[in-house]
Amino acid sequence: MNFNLHDIVLLAPEDFLLGATCAILLVDLFLKQSQRAVTHWLSIATLVATLALVLVDHDPARTAFNGAYIHDGAAAVLKAFILLVNAAVLVYARGYLKDRQLFVGEFYLLCLFGVLGMMLLVSAGSLVMVYLGLELYALSSYALVAINRDSSLSSEAAMKYFVLGALASGLLLYGMSMIYGAAGTLDLAKIHALGALAAGSPHQVLLAFGVVFLVVGIGFKFGAAPFHMWLPDVYQGSPTAVTVFIGAAPKIAAFGMAYRLLEAGLGDLHPHWGPMLSALAAVSLAIGNVVAIAQSNLKRMLAYSTISHVGFLLLGLANGTPDGYAASAFYAISYALMTTVAFGTIMLLARNGFEAEEIDDFRGLNQRNPWYAFVMLLTMASLAGIPPLFGFFAKLMVLKAALDAGMYWLAIVAVVFAIIGAFYYLRVIKVMYFDAPAEDTALALPADRGFRWLLSLNGVALLVLGLWWGPLIAWCDRAFGFVQ
Repeated sequence: MNFNLHDIVLLAPEDFLLGATCAILLVDLFLKQSQRAVTHWLSIATLVATLALVLVDHDPARTAFNGAYIHDGAAAVLKAFILLVNAAVLVYARGYLKDRQLFVGEFYLLCLFGVLGMMLLVSAGSLVMVYLGLELYALSSYALVAINRDSSLSSEAAMKYFVLGALASGLLLYGMSMIYGAAGTLDLAKIHALGALAAGSPHQVLLAFGVVFLVVGIGFKFGAAPFHMWLPDVYQGSPTAVTVFIGAAPKIAAFGMAYRLLEAGLGDLHPHWGPMLSALAAVSLAIGNVVAIAQSNLKRMLAYSTISHVGFLLLGLANGTPDGYAASAFYAISYALMTTVAFGTIMLLARNGFEAEEIDDFRGLNQRNPWYAFVMLLTMASLAGIPPLFGFFAKLMVLKAALDAGMYWLAIVAVVFAIIGAFYYLRVIKVMYFDAPAEDTALALPADRGFRWLLSLNGVALLVLGLWWGPLIAWCDRAFGFVQ
């Protein structure tokens, strides 16, 4: 592999993020606990500056490091929202971490390294880069889940996440090794150029096994059923500030990983992996929506909700066309924005000694604070897919992709379970608006005005993007090569 200045410049956003993270690491060593806000603001500034570098670069698609890194429109749109969502997560997390004595530099540094892993993942042009980005994000996430060392629930969640995450990584790596053995190269473009190996090749069976393990690994990382066993426990056991980090932007990164592996590397094998994704989508829709109904813990309900949303996201991927990929990217972005508001509202209500994780904790919220009850209403209605909110059009796009691919049965399954799933979202709305509050006092809002303003903006954006979603879907269409 040849290194040159052009390759380094092409990685300017990742270069800057890595350099700034290392600088923040050094600065944080010399800060007192009372000065920890410096780390907070430097981390947010780093994400914003990296976002600016991503958006100002309008060069055409190119590669670096002999094809190991891909710079194209798809990477740009996914990175932009990964950075935007994670900047919002850091703003939401500050007060929550302070109240629980978790306001430490390690949280911010692990988040930044995790974001770097996500960015490498969506720009991966080789199997090695996929694994490098995935493990950089995963190792950071394992440590974040366990950041509250005094909580046995967090420690248990971290152990489950680590063990099952290691299993998923092993399955993915095993699949990659089989594909490498069959194709003789790690470069995804070269694997694709082989035409999935000509019929009659002695490596066909080896390649088929590799694809199966690859899809299973992707299913684990998405949290798709039946590989979802880690998701509810990790969402519930993690501090909410960590839950929103591992629950929002990583779905965008997981989509980017699936797109690179399945389209850029194994696009000619769509007749084989397409039906597998369809099956995962159907099972995820069924299990996610049905089991979520039985949950009383809001974070656990949102975990099963995530499984159902992964099912919708897989509808577009199973389509196997630029239209389907654009629809899935649009859905991943919409889900990340919606789930950020949901967990942000939980942190709004939470205070030291009270986590606001139960659905009953939202009783009578409209009487205590009508505005934030309305923000949560927008979030729940958008997650349920009620028009004219953002989530409705996201669901519409992936359903259209499924119909265009002739997967009528899968579209019917998605619609049926979307209707079933609306029940548990409407239950939260009912609790907020029709149940008596547990206490008569007004809602004690966090002192951080930035948090409150951003949460309000984030919630209203779900309505605004639901009314003016055209520019975003057009950006996704251009990024993934689909022209209406």
